[in-house]
Amino acid sequence: MNRLRNLMVQGTTSDAGKSTVVAGLCRALQRRGVQVVPFKPQNMALNSAVTAEGGEIGRAQAVQAQACRLRPHVDMNPVLLKPNSDIGAQVIIHGKAVGNMEARVYHGYKPTALKKVLQSWQRLNDQYQTVMVEGAGSPAEINLRENDIANMGFAEAADCPVVIVADIDKGGVFASLVGTLELLSPSEQARVEGFIINRFRGDISLLQPGLDWLEQRTGKKVFGVLPYLMGFHLEAEDAISHPQRNQGAGLKVAALTYPRTSNHTDLDALALHPQVDLSIVRYGDSIPDCDLILLPGSKNVRNDLEALRQQGWEGQIRRHLRYGGKVLGVCGGFQMLGQTIADPQGIEGAPGSSAGLGWLQIDTVLEADKQLHQVQGALNLMGDEASITGYEIHCGISQGADCDNAPVSLPGRRDGALSADGQVMGTYLHGLFDDKNALALILRWAGLSQPQAFDYEALREAEIDRLADSVEQHLPELLAWITR
Repeated sequence: MNRLRNLMVQGTTSDAGKSTVVAGLCRALQRRGVQVVPFKPQNMALNSAVTAEGGEIGRAQAVQAQACRLRPHVDMNPVLLKPNSDIGAQVIIHGKAVGNMEARVYHGYKPTALKKVLQSWQRLNDQYQTVMVEGAGSPAEINLRENDIANMGFAEAADCPVVIVADIDKGGVFASLVGTLELLSPSEQARVEGFIINRFRGDISLLQPGLDWLEQRTGKKVFGVLPYLMGFHLEAEDAISHPQRNQGAGLKVAALTYPRTSNHTDLDALALHPQVDLSIVRYGDSIPDCDLILLPGSKNVRNDLEALRQQGWEGQIRRHLRYGGKVLGVCGGFQMLGQTIADPQGIEGAPGSSAGLGWLQIDTVLEADKQLHQVQGALNLMGDEASITGYEIHCGISQGADCDNAPVSLPGRRDGALSADGQVMGTYLHGLFDDKNALALILRWAGLSQPQAFDYEALREAEIDRLADSVEQHLPELLAWITR
């Protein structure tokens, strides 16, 4: 196998564009016939994906795997941190949870985690021509430098070259690039091959004097300037960002958010459907008049349920149901809709039990063994059936009378629950809206009489190709550097 150069993409800040740049590089290299694979040593995110072997990794790495036309694998993201409080997170190593750790405890665990990271790194290097690595946050976070495994600490341990990306749309791009470089150690500075400026709007010639100054000031190459792609969609790594695209469209959907909302990428296909007007209901908001209220997943269900109640949303949902509206809960949201949620082992927080919202006749018990499955089956609603695909990530086991009317049929079992009046539905399946057939049936159940065909999977592929086109056009020297 002809080995090519590996590359790590770090950023001046979170949301600088690291995930998108890596995805674009992956697809551009894959289209050239390169055996390329994505890698993120450590990811902190509540959006995750399930691999074929039943492991859990960051959602961004699953998207990057798609860009490489590969199936996601746990080696692509060997360490995943899923925050379940302000100072603690569930720690997932090679796809499996090893426990909950507060930040100080995890800091001492990092040398052990680095060994796991380097094992995955070596396996990928043995199998692929090049590895495209994504950093996390910024390498210039002084308080996180000791025992770092996410940015320069990994790059030094793996002897991996680095480019730094900055988002010009936020402003201060030259200060952030120069400042980031200045805060690195001499050996880390030497590891930086150059810069990428992301999300530029306007006449590139007006930016050229700044680019010339940046190269002269730092001695580093500016590999290119990526333009702002209008209307571009790629699944978010963690931040909830679903701007209203179709205000006034036929079906109005309100999606609640809680302090520990997880896998909100479930909402993407809804947000992009041309007949859906999706509103994100945040802290302090009231639930607007709508046809469907959606309760997404949660990393701390009992605490998030309490937050929902403190917002006054329970009464607003009750009113919505009284006027004939529909409610759909996914994973943690499904559990909230039941009678009780018991956590006797303290899986997500303090041991105990909470009363649910009571609109589904189910009871949930959280258990230590997390259910991690990719699934295919059928959705049955209103006498119709549609194919459905998705994935499960949950510790809860839910049982009760409404499970006898489960809407999802899977090989050897059923999933979810439907209330006797047909107004309230729940399921453990993430990604249920991604399948165009299931999406159309759910929209019809929610009140849309004639849903248009909308292929979210095709759109996602087209957007990855669009991103790769931009990378090929604007970063040709970087692609040449990787492949020569």
